[in-house]
Amino acid sequence: MDPEPASPSIEPAVRIIPLGGLGEIGLNMMLLEAGEDLLAIDCGLMFPDDELPGIDHVIPDFSYLLGRRQALRGVVLTHGHEDHFGALPYLLREVEVPVYGTPLSLALARERLREHGLADRATLIPVRPREVYELGAFRVEPIRVTHSVADGIGLGIETPVGTLVHSGDFKFDQSPVDGELPDYQRLGELGERGVLLLFSDSTNVERPGHTPSERDVGRALAERFRRAPGRIILATFASHIHRIQQVLDLAAEHGRRVALLGMSMVANVRIATELGYLRVPEGVVLPLEELAELPPYRQVILSTGSQGEPHSAIALMATREHRSVQVEEGDLVILSARIIPGHERTISRVVNQFFRLGAEVLWEPAAFVHVSGHACQEELKMMLNLVRPRFFVPVHGEYRHLLFHSRLAQGLGLPRERVFVIEDGTGLEFTKTTGRVLGRFPTGRVLVDGKGIGDVGAVVLRDRELLAQDGMVVVAVTVDRGTGEIIAGPEIASRGWVYERESAAILEEAKQVIRDALGRHDPEVPMEREALRSLLRGSLRRFISQRFDRKPVVVPIILEA
Repeated sequence: MDPEPASPSIEPAVRIIPLGGLGEIGLNMMLLEAGEDLLAIDCGLMFPDDELPGIDHVIPDFSYLLGRRQALRGVVLTHGHEDHFGALPYLLREVEVPVYGTPLSLALARERLREHGLADRATLIPVRPREVYELGAFRVEPIRVTHSVADGIGLGIETPVGTLVHSGDFKFDQSPVDGELPDYQRLGELGERGVLLLFSDSTNVERPGHTPSERDVGRALAERFRRAPGRIILATFASHIHRIQQVLDLAAEHGRRVALLGMSMVANVRIATELGYLRVPEGVVLPLEELAELPPYRQVILSTGSQGEPHSAIALMATREHRSVQVEEGDLVILSARIIPGHERTISRVVNQFFRLGAEVLWEPAAFVHVSGHACQEELKMMLNLVRPRFFVPVHGEYRHLLFHSRLAQGLGLPRERVFVIEDGTGLEFTKTTGRVLGRFPTGRVLVDGKGIGDVGAVVLRDRELLAQDGMVVVAVTVDRGTGEIIAGPEIASRGWVYERESAAILEEAKQVIRDALGRHDPEVPMEREALRSLLRGSLRRFISQRFDRKPVVVPIILEA
């Protein structure tokens, strides 16, 4: 269904067009449209799961936005996580548009743009909380919130139809590590003045109560530092500047020194230090080579790889393949991060391997070593009560998160007809007094594989799944260029079906099946190449299916001589 045309009514209207983040975790991007002005909130990517073999990451479909590129006034980032800024390189190579965000968010985004050779041509404009700036028909005001990365903001957006509030990713931390409290006052002031529409983070809506403070993790880690007899190896997200700050402070307090592992960890510590978001105690951070010269009880290794990703430093340590760090009995390994859905088996494997090496391991949920950066139910209620919107749209979550958040809002007295549970591509239109659902807008998931963007689709993914499940068989024959007569072959090569060195008899049997199939064809009648391919593929597939109950990918190759 195509989106409805703009209303001919004189009454102004604002359209909401979600391109990502409504119906999944990650891929966050939303468009606001007022007349001839278009504004994008975030531009994030999503990391692939097991159903996307070989894919590096997923980005939103920008086709609607690119079709209106002349109307795009800017991209506003709420914070510095890749699920909110990671798709910027793919957008900015298509359209030149200014990007607004707090200094740390822009610095982290600039690093990603630099990897794509776009940092010098990008227009990145820093903003501060409560500093209002205009983007066409929109007046945007950043509002301080707390999250698991420093410098996060929500947004108050003045539009021709009223005020919209976007929470960004948030929680209400009463004792943040950097002392920057959420701006309850400003949220309340906007609510008092009147808010037409609230978009609010739904990630933790299933969790009752309040999200613990980041300082609670610091207190738990302090006890671990006090009791650890040897080296501490702690893995966390490189963007979690507050967690990194607490680790550095604890190391200094307990007479330990810290080495940083992982390119993103080194880069983010440098960036956050240069911008003043991170205070590195003097003399605490050392190169790994110098740290190794200290006794174990004075060593801390701060690393990326908290999800046990293959080839990460943590995964290599667990398998004793790291070139510089060998885990020993007496080491304490702390995975100070939540387990991202889909990584459970990887984490479990790494934890077991560390235990086999004699290390002690702490990880969520087996130990209190991490707190979420997202609001639980009581904080979500508080956001709704502060802002008191006329209409409500839950964002950032799978469908059940959005649905449960809508029920939470209705439980606070918001009428059901004023709560919209929508997913990517379903548009909304609001006037000063009304809200309605529009038709579908073009959206989807664009797969990035190496340098290819969008060139891997369902067929290729299905082939990859088949290759992983049953392998591949290549059958080759050589034909006379003039007569089409088969003069050599068939030859068969297998990967993932049978082991060739130990299966000579099976391969010979398969060749004979193909010879028999070729022999049933009238030699006086030249065979078309497509017919020959079909015969090779079909006869070999039937043999393998009947004999082994397997269905490998069969690739026929016809050579000419």
